[in-house]
Amino acid sequence: MSNDTSAIAEKKKVESVALSVPADHPMTGLVDAIATPPKAGDVIEGTIIALVRGRLYVDLPPFGTGIIYGREYLNAADVLRKANPGDTITAKVVDPSGIEGYIELSLKEARQAAIWSEAEQAIAAETTYMLTVEEANKGGLILSWQGIKGFLPASQLSKEHYPRVPEGDKDKILGELEKLVGKPISVRVITADAKEGKLIFSERSGAEDEEKTSLIDKYQVGDVVEGEVTGAVDFGVFVKLEQDLEGLVHISELDWGLVEDPRALFKVGDSVKVKVIEIKDGKISLSVKALKENPWKSAADRYKKGMEVQGVVIKYNKHGALVSIEEGVAGLVHISEFASPQELREKLELGKSYPFTIKVFEPKDQRMTLAYAGLAQAKK
Repeated sequence: MSNDTSAIAEKKKVESVALSVPADHPMTGLVDAIATPPKAGDVIEGTIIALVRGRLYVDLPPFGTGIIYGREYLNAADVLRKANPGDTITAKVVDPSGIEGYIELSLKEARQAAIWSEAEQAIAAETTYMLTVEEANKGGLILSWQGIKGFLPASQLSKEHYPRVPEGDKDKILGELEKLVGKPISVRVITADAKEGKLIFSERSGAEDEEKTSLIDKYQVGDVVEGEVTGAVDFGVFVKLEQDLEGLVHISELDWGLVEDPRALFKVGDSVKVKVIEIKDGKISLSVKALKENPWKSAADRYKKGMEVQGVVIKYNKHGALVSIEEGVAGLVHISEFASPQELREKLELGKSYPFTIKVFEPKDQRMTLAYAGLAQAKK
């Protein structure tokens, strides 16, 4: 008997078994409700009717017979060893017009579909899972759930694990996140997109998110509130506005004058009055200096272009030296005025006072450029 003849005979034998399924079969009502034949990607239930030479046949009335074979059979071998005729299984349609007219099915892909469905249910139920952090990158953490890798953005970490590092300093963020690798954390699924294979976690509970949103909604830009300093770091100060709600005063918002170390101004436990200057992406940005008079506003009454002034060198940068002519009012002495950065530092030492001439003065833009008057005096 040829292979083709054998295959045809086998198909007829299988289909004859399928036709013997009684009218009151539990699947009959379900399939009758399906208006259109199954298409690739659909998840469908059927009854096992035969297992012949590494092929599993599934009755899918009224659409015909499904088959699991080849690689798909090998992928599901552990499950299929325990399968028996009459068992109901769930499979995913790979090809509705497969070999020899059978509907090709996949148990493995159906399992994946079931996992994504479970993920969607977990989102609705806010189910929490204890998962171990596998990897860290500059944006967050990588964890695995049900064999699927998912992502936990840094913004979704709890206060305990959130990396308090300068904004934009991704290297420092990564350093903090890497400390969590290998540790178990409690998370919930907040996004599950099977088509894109996207699984997103959050360490914060839904109640916490809602509570935080509710707390933030009480505040508006421009509000002035009393808070308590909960942390002083290189890039600013964290201020607790009320229980479970913190805001950040960036170092640039601490004072009109130059601030090198926030810790020199504030300590944990200090009471501080702050102004809300931005509410964005569930975060509140605060300012201390906004509650103080801007010295640039009155500077226009005291200074003008071409005037000689005394100033103190307060900082070097790649453009030159920053010089303060009074508290909160500073200008740049450009490096181009000197033969080299070394000469600039030799002529203008940090913390010392020197004579300067105002070259550019734009108080509205808080911009001033100075020229070292000592150079002109030395040439005379």
